[in-house]
Amino acid sequence: MKYVDEFRNEADARRLLDAIGRRITRPWSIMEICGGQTHTFVRFGIDRMLPEQVTLVHGPGCPVCVTPLELIDRALEIARRREVIFTSFGDMLRVPGTRGDLLSAKAAGADVRIVYSPLDAVQLAQKHPDRQVVFFAVGFETTAPANAAAVFEAHRRGLENFSILVAHVLVPPAMEAILGSEHNQVQAFLAAGHVCAVMGYHEYEPLAERYQVPIVVTGFEPTDLLRGTLMAVEMLEEGRWGVENQYARAVSRAGNRSAQELVARMFSVVDRKWRGIGGIPASGLGLRPEFVAYDAERRFDVSAVAAEESPECIAGLILQGLKKPHECSAFGVACTPEHPLGAPMVSSEGACAAYYNYRRGEAVSEATAHGGGS
Repeated sequence: MKYVDEFRNEADARRLLDAIGRRITRPWSIMEICGGQTHTFVRFGIDRMLPEQVTLVHGPGCPVCVTPLELIDRALEIARRREVIFTSFGDMLRVPGTRGDLLSAKAAGADVRIVYSPLDAVQLAQKHPDRQVVFFAVGFETTAPANAAAVFEAHRRGLENFSILVAHVLVPPAMEAILGSEHNQVQAFLAAGHVCAVMGYHEYEPLAERYQVPIVVTGFEPTDLLRGTLMAVEMLEEGRWGVENQYARAVSRAGNRSAQELVARMFSVVDRKWRGIGGIPASGLGLRPEFVAYDAERRFDVSAVAAEESPECIAGLILQGLKKPHECSAFGVACTPEHPLGAPMVSSEGACAAYYNYRRGEAVSEATAHGGGS
């Protein structure tokens, strides 16, 4: 494809692999934050072409995967109400709650609709003044500006039948939670380029300094990831820490100031629970007090809905980089895209989905050999 092929060039990839091989002298563990990066590593087999001294650790950068189970159940409770048109991006429809998913709710008669922008949901609210239109606002900092714009526009139009179910999470607090854990195995990070395109990378600098780790802002194509890995290896080998930017064609240190200002106007930082991980202080976004009228969780009084995770699913360990998908005994057997136990199996950015799509046979064999799920 135009503008993509140059970042999938085989000769360039081999040169970068050779450069990594020449530079590395000892084992290093590097975490790619974003699930999209995980899919590229696995789809193109890059993780297997890297020197054996490089251990890639898959991180929690799949917002669909870390949306708490009880929030999925709250979404289901809202969606099943007769007066509601429940809207979402398509990647949330198969994420399992304790009693089905949004797709099964739709099959049972709920008015669940896929939209391609939260502003489409605002348009639906304008078109159907007799219905309550709810948008499932899931994502990292990448999607926050569009969701902020939707609330701003609904407020500007005076729409009283529009609200959002907020599930926004923030990347730096998750990285800090990983680095501060006694079980941490990560020595360097490949940061998500699309998040940094919005927020810049100045937020990562105190984190790199505090924990003395390299953080490389990286794109999503094979040569992006290889160049980012090379930069991380060079920093590790030289004993340097800080933030470097491989993705300069899309990311600046400051980021998109207009988007940041819109997010800050509509949202404030709140504590947030992450599916499979638990609560992380100041790791999410919630609507500011002046905009709580657009908070679906309050409007429909579902905040008391609680849920318990499946004991068979080790998604939390996978999202923290402590396990890989094939180390789960349920992988590809009790847990498949048709019957998922956890979100990483059905999300387009989930690590389990990457292994299932591109490495199913051998991963299932290894999972069966492991026997136990944890």
